[in-house]
Amino acid sequence: MVEISAAEYRAFVRADFYTFMHRAFRELNPSVPFLHNWHNELVAAKLEACRRGKLRRLIINEPPRSLKSHAVAVAFPAFMLGHNPSTQIICASYGEELAYKHSLDCRNLMSSDWYKSLFPTRLSPQKQSAQEFVTTENGFRLATSVGGVLTGRGADFIVIDDPLKPDEALSKTQRVAVNEWFSHTLYSRLNDKSKGCIIIVMQRLHQDDLVGHMLEQEDWDLVRLPAIAEQDETHIIRTQYRTRTVIRKAGEALHPEREPLPVLEHLRRTLGEYNFAGQYQQQPAPLGGGMVKAEWFKTYVPGEQPSEFDLVFQSWDTANKNTELNDFSVCTTWGVREKRLYLLHVYRKRLEFPDLKRSVVQMAAEHKASTTLIEDKASGTQLIQDLVREGVYGLTRYEPKMDKIMRLHSVTSTIENGFVYVPKEATWLVEYLYELTTFPFSKYDDQTDSTSQALDWVKSGIPRFGLIEYYQQEAAKLGLSTKSSGQAQLAKDPDERIAIHNHTGRKIRWDGQHWVDFNTGELCANGSNLPSGFTQVEEFEPCPKCASKGHSQVGPQKRCSQCGHQWPPVKSDIHLPTRKDVLNGTGHLQGARLIRWRYP
Repeated sequence: MVEISAAEYRAFVRADFYTFMHRAFRELNPSVPFLHNWHNELVAAKLEACRRGKLRRLIINEPPRSLKSHAVAVAFPAFMLGHNPSTQIICASYGEELAYKHSLDCRNLMSSDWYKSLFPTRLSPQKQSAQEFVTTENGFRLATSVGGVLTGRGADFIVIDDPLKPDEALSKTQRVAVNEWFSHTLYSRLNDKSKGCIIIVMQRLHQDDLVGHMLEQEDWDLVRLPAIAEQDETHIIRTQYRTRTVIRKAGEALHPEREPLPVLEHLRRTLGEYNFAGQYQQQPAPLGGGMVKAEWFKTYVPGEQPSEFDLVFQSWDTANKNTELNDFSVCTTWGVREKRLYLLHVYRKRLEFPDLKRSVVQMAAEHKASTTLIEDKASGTQLIQDLVREGVYGLTRYEPKMDKIMRLHSVTSTIENGFVYVPKEATWLVEYLYELTTFPFSKYDDQTDSTSQALDWVKSGIPRFGLIEYYQQEAAKLGLSTKSSGQAQLAKDPDERIAIHNHTGRKIRWDGQHWVDFNTGELCANGSNLPSGFTQVEEFEPCPKCASKGHSQVGPQKRCSQCGHQWPPVKSDIHLPTRKDVLNGTGHLQGARLIRWRYP
């Protein structure tokens, strides 16, 4: 180890911010050991680049108790004022108490004998309050809280440290207030707009927190330091003395000496996945998703979906107000085949009202959709009225019976049970899945609303022509099944066996060779023996009156176990539709064959 003199050490501390930050921590916390780690060196190097004018916009996202406030709000202002006593600095935090604490720590540091031995900077006796202290060269550090009045004040450096409290992050009102205060008040306080520097340091709390808001406005130098690396990371630390590279492997803790992996996993369980993902992983929505998981969706190769669908329909989520031009309007196009729903297309765009009307008509024509769902609320009501007035057909008013979170919750089982298919590849797929899997914490929810509206409508029962349903039921009674080709065929397994798991309720069926999942067809068990835990049951015909399944046999008739309704046994005679019905595309039976016509 090379020994250096006290004078050489002081010179090094004056020149190197990381060493100054380390020594300042000891000055303010003499009984607490300073634990060195590479991430503090990285943060110090970025701050020094700001001081030297090499960076003008810097965002630092790191977990709580990572020394970020000491580095950015305490040591850095003191270091800047030490080198240039006329520097003007504004430091903001979410509350006055926190803002004043950092201010007092910085003032105490600059008043210490150690600091005075390093720099000639001195504080003016005229003003040394917790809110603001001034140097003898008219430099200052001004502390304020989010929402504070800064009329007439300007600065060379603006430092924002934790502008939003974690327990307020889910409040849209609070998030908007912080973002608007920064954009409309704080941002304009720079003395020199071309050279002034803004630094934001915080833990991520929501996709639309201040960091998320500002990243959409302009380019920032972003330092993101998750507590547990999600992938291999490469960090380059550049100082005036050297440049070194740090390789961090996926799964490694950020600072193992302070918070090893077992501690972090305990925190994950204690805080919950969403809070841990934001505050510790700097990913404000869990990678695994929120209410919906990405792995729940089934996939299809584009071009290999069913050639014909029972129904093609579209679900529109429109911006709530015509004036909200930042909101997206979304149209999801769906194909229904038996119990399965195929997402065929997603159209998402910011539209003014006249363009929105044209888009509804164009999308329906492009995808040959026979039904268009529009929520009968706010701008949707006016949209429906205008389109009806203009002679557009196929419109269906959707009236929600619950809020958007509960609506999605009510249909998650449809996705989880494998009834919803998305293409393996599509230009819109990544954004679509990301929004659905991060809801309700995602910044946007328009694609989610369009999807939940579509699934809820299908779940509630798609309105159909009674004649079509009648002949479908008659065909089923005769042992006929219809394919996408429209040709009627005998059911492959009229004596199909059904079994239900005693505890989970999972339903399986016998396909003639194997026991397979009733809905997905996935193999459950080889051989004819019923798998353990399953009980074979009769797949009851639904009651024509209440649609419940479960009946008893009373002579030649069946009696519903739910409502008591009795209905006659299957009849072999079939009443054919009229010529008008056939011309209208409702369907037609001849002999023992069923032709199923497409929906218009």
